Amino acid sequence: MIPLAIAGVASGVGKTTVAIGLMGAFRRQGIRVAPFKTGPDYIDPGYHLAATGVPSRNLDSWLTSAQVVQEIYARGAAGADLAVIEGAMGLFDGRAGAGDQCSTAEIARLTGAAVVLVVDCARQARSLAPVLAGFAAFDRRVNLAGAILNNVGSSAHARLLEDAAREAGVPLLGVLPRRRDISLDSRHLGLVQADEPVATAGRRNGELVAEVIERIIDHVDGNLDLEAMLGLSRGAAAVVEPRPVATAPPVVAVVPADAAPAATVLPRLSRIRLAVARDEAFSFYYLDSLEALEAAGAELIYFSPLHDPELPACDGLYLGGGYPEMFAAGLEANASMRGSLAAAAGDGLPVYAECGGLVYLCRELEVDGRRRSMVGALPLKARMTGSRQALGYVEAEARTDNLLFASGERVRGHEFHWSAIDWQEENLAYDCFSSREPGGWVDGFSAGNLLASYVHINFAGNPRAAERLIATCASVKGVSVRASL
Repeated sequence: MIPLAIAGVASGVGKTTVAIGLMGAFRRQGIRVAPFKTGPDYIDPGYHLAATGVPSRNLDSWLTSAQVVQEIYARGAAGADLAVIEGAMGLFDGRAGAGDQCSTAEIARLTGAAVVLVVDCARQARSLAPVLAGFAAFDRRVNLAGAILNNVGSSAHARLLEDAAREAGVPLLGVLPRRRDISLDSRHLGLVQADEPVATAGRRNGELVAEVIERIIDHVDGNLDLEAMLGLSRGAAAVVEPRPVATAPPVVAVVPADAAPAATVLPRLSRIRLAVARDEAFSFYYLDSLEALEAAGAELIYFSPLHDPELPACDGLYLGGGYPEMFAAGLEANASMRGSLAAAAGDGLPVYAECGGLVYLCRELEVDGRRRSMVGALPLKARMTGSRQALGYVEAEARTDNLLFASGERVRGHEFHWSAIDWQEENLAYDCFSSREPGGWVDGFSAGNLLASYVHINFAGNPRAAERLIATCASVKGVSVRASL
């Protein structure tokens, strides 16, 4: 099986619309679809799940490695009839200053994917030809198998575009007419989440996200050549009038989909109950990251800081990212949960928090001019700033030994937040670096068994950190867990 990578000439051209539409249309035909997302994205995988009924996996060579990307792809694609990878940004856009590392093009090469390029043609006609020709010729290692034209205004417009695609020699796999009733709502961190209730994610007329997804699937199903794309996944070439620029060398998948390696499970003497916050306010987790924690010896116990009265019985706590600022009133109102979390952290329960989880652990969160009481496990105050404070890949170096890393150890991560915190020098967790800010900056809070920062990591790329977390939980509990730290 050859995966299909849905790429774009840029951000905002309709990749998510095409990807979830294809996934859902194939599912309607009884085809087992394995969904994937390129890069550090927590939200689009929720739409993949809604369209396919199958959890989506992230493919990110910075947060993990090229080898782990191939392992994750093979594990996720095992048993599927078709794999669909939704790209990020433009096809060749990757980590800043690192060529196409972490780009959709790199992921396509690592997985042997046939690339389907989505182009927003709202203001374009024959100029489409050099766009397609340029993308096809830029990197011959990438198998550009065809294009989908989005946002097409009329049948006359479509004919002009089809002529241009023939000039470029790139096969067309479908033309999507312009529609305004299939747009998905967004907020400051991206699209609203696919599984949010209507009160928070509904459209102005009360329509549920799920209804829009079904309409997207109808739109894609009626306008794209699904049979041609199935053929691509089986190694067939799309039909096109032969022209020199259309020739692209085939790419062979490095890891066959039916050869998924078994997950590495460490021998252990005791399972460690790791409580994981998961509800409308906290939902930013990578599937393979959670599985890495399970492989290290964790039994994941999910709970809701919004709705549950208190922290469940556990040996450790993981607070991921999300939207605490959107649900600040509800989090503040659940005083019993805040109290139980503060007491547990004060008693030495190992606690790891990322981004939104960090904000929730602070004394207060200022949002929309109002101060909301949070857990208070950290002597810090967070505030929403009204503008983006960070976005992109980072490398974080531990200032001292902490819950996950030894002093001086570096971890690759990602940041995306609109809040700000005034850190305390004596408890700083990391020195952070990126190609965007070579001077670096400081981040996070570390003290005892508590580590919280804005840095998102993927435990699938950091199995030793997962083992260290679970070993600390076991030590506090007084039991043994075998792990090679």
